[in-house]
Amino acid sequence: MRTLSLPGIERSASNVVLGLMRIQESSDDEIRTLVGTARDAGITVIDHADIYGSRVHGCERRFGEALRLTSSEREQWVIQSKTGIVTDGPYFDFSYAHIMESVHGTLEALGTDYLDTLLLHRPDALVEPDEVARAFDELAAAGKVRTFGVSNHTPRQIDLLRTSVTQPLIANQLQLSITHAPMIAQGLVANMEGLDQATVRDDGIVDYCRLNDITIQAWSPFQSKFFDGPFIGSERYPELNAVIDRLADEYGVPAEAIAVAWITRHPARMQVVLGTTTPSRVTAAALGSELPLTRAEWYELVRAAGYTVP
Repeated sequence: MRTLSLPGIERSASNVVLGLMRIQESSDDEIRTLVGTARDAGITVIDHADIYGSRVHGCERRFGEALRLTSSEREQWVIQSKTGIVTDGPYFDFSYAHIMESVHGTLEALGTDYLDTLLLHRPDALVEPDEVARAFDELAAAGKVRTFGVSNHTPRQIDLLRTSVTQPLIANQLQLSITHAPMIAQGLVANMEGLDQATVRDDGIVDYCRLNDITIQAWSPFQSKFFDGPFIGSERYPELNAVIDRLADEYGVPAEAIAVAWITRHPARMQVVLGTTTPSRVTAAALGSELPLTRAEWYELVRAAGYTVP
């Protein structure tokens, strides 16, 4: 398992992350098996959010109840969570009061004294950077959050936060898969007229993150588009699956590993966030952590996914 050195985090962080947004109804044994499988595969990072589950902090609480981590066990993991979405609205809230309330609820639910990373979960159009900075400063000073980041933010939204926030923003969680890759595919056809792929939708977020030492965390790595089903094995992507299957045979790995490897092969040093609750799929996906796809193979997958490579 390839690991990354992230600013402010003492232990190495795996480039494959176990996302736990679907464990609300899982039993203690099922959760322990899932987490144990991830650990055995070399995964050291766990991703939560306050809104995951049928109630606020639902999945975080199930994790805490099932694992009941001792202090020494806690130190083996990089645990992050997210705040900012209010599902009752629905709306977004980056106010000082909401961030503080959410983090304290997260810590209590998880049964831990601190988060390694706190991400702002999707942009809040009404954000006041001073309020975010006040919350971050107090959480950092109290040792309750060690590092901070964002999710689904554009470069300018990050710059706005940085007018007040003094801590480095070390991560940006963004949707990315072979078939949902506008933030990468756009740059391949820059300055080409008449192609929708050439439309700039995110102000160059990949290059911005590389320039500012922000790790991109790719969520939904197997989704074809925005929550419309996986592309692996889908009849909607026959050419892509033919390439994936061929490469999987050549490398001796499952198809999931090829999908993960397409992301981890990128020199931006990205992390891949898994959302499955099936242990065997975690094991399969983790095999893509260090898979050395060639340039030719990487670009072949881009073409097979339907993107233009001039």
